Amino acid sequence: MLETSARLLRLLSLFQSRRDWTGAELAERLGVTTRTVRNDVERLRRLGYQVDGTEGAAGGYRLGSSAVIPPLLLDDDEAVAVTVGLRSAAGGSVGGIEEASVRALAKMHQLLPAPLRRRVSALEAFSVHASASGPTVDADILTALASACRDQEQIRIDYRRHDGTESSRAIEPHRLVNAGRCWYLLAWDTGREAWRSFRVDRIRLRPNHTGRRFAQRQLPDDDPAAYVIRGVSMAWPYRVTVIAHANAETILTRLPGQLVVEPIDEHSCRVELSSDTPQVLAAWLGALGVDFDIENPERHPELVEHLRQTGERYRRAAAGGS
Repeated sequence: MLETSARLLRLLSLFQSRRDWTGAELAERLGVTTRTVRNDVERLRRLGYQVDGTEGAAGGYRLGSSAVIPPLLLDDDEAVAVTVGLRSAAGGSVGGIEEASVRALAKMHQLLPAPLRRRVSALEAFSVHASASGPTVDADILTALASACRDQEQIRIDYRRHDGTESSRAIEPHRLVNAGRCWYLLAWDTGREAWRSFRVDRIRLRPNHTGRRFAQRQLPDDDPAAYVIRGVSMAWPYRVTVIAHANAETILTRLPGQLVVEPIDEHSCRVELSSDTPQVLAAWLGALGVDFDIENPERHPELVEHLRQTGERYRRAAAGGS
């Protein structure tokens, strides 16, 4: 009985690690016959788990949506990652999940073995979460968009632009991108026949999905996150490109996620910054912490003047106000 129970847990773990399995693959992983696999699948069904199966040579099994939640079998690193993720979610940018995250976190703490609990406790004790302003997204909308991306389902949304105007869109959602405190949806706009990035906090889902499936498109960039960030940056009225005298890895640790960094060599990189005011641009440039050269400074007179004034102000402060 113990051997059978352990095998059922192992079978559930396999179903969770991959969507589709053939009977032969499961038998090989479990070290049993395909007949034993069929019997174990029937046992899972009697326990309330929905295991879908198809007949024939190409047939197989898939764990479906059941009336009961199967046990999640996590390795040590996965357990630590989930616990730390719940800790962040309890105070994160996704609205409506804070209380649930705290409850789930309490359960994880109770179930973690002592060595893992010490690892998580050390992370929590010596990690400081700085408060940050930013929009809060609805957890239900975020989940619905993720499901539409997974199922390749066309949906209709109402979208509010930054200027307050609203429009209705039919889109094919492909990727969700988290940049700093903002969530973006990368989608194909069927009406405009072009790729678009949508701020998730400005999306309102239509109650009825189209239900129409779409074929996976070639993404506009190998790195969807970089593509979205570049698009967001282009929307700001003030943009500047500088050559920073440090490697790209160093710069990426000093600036927020919404910027584009292009390595030049091990001692320099090209940085694209954008903002709604030259003052904020100057603040980001100061955060670089290294020397930099502005490309085409004659095109940025307001920024250059503000940098000059700021430099004089810092010089006077360093001299004791003289």
